[in-house]
Amino acid sequence: MTKAELIEALSNKLPLPKADAERAINILLDDIIAALKQGERVNISGFGTFSVSSRQARAGRNPKTGETIQISASRSAKFKPGKQLKDSLNEGLDQAASPAASS
Repeated sequence: MTKAELIEALSNKLPLPKADAERAINILLDDIIAALKQGERVNISGFGTFSVSSRQARAGRNPKTGETIQISASRSAKFKPGKQLKDSLNEGLDQAASPAASS
């Protein structure tokens, strides 16, 4: 699903014009990004948790030349799905995957 499809779905499910749905999605994403920039965790109950992961500077190799290069420190966003999300993705898989279900 793309951002445009998400906006379309929100617009269809709520009595909102597409412009208002787009504004709502953008505000939500901007607030999540702002919290992550400040190093905060964003916990959406039943969905999951966004957090920031830091990597230290390290030495690496250029695969083309084999030359040693310095890779700078960086931060990246991580997402850990919540139990409710994981459970909903795995509904029905337990029965289909177990050998006892097929006999």
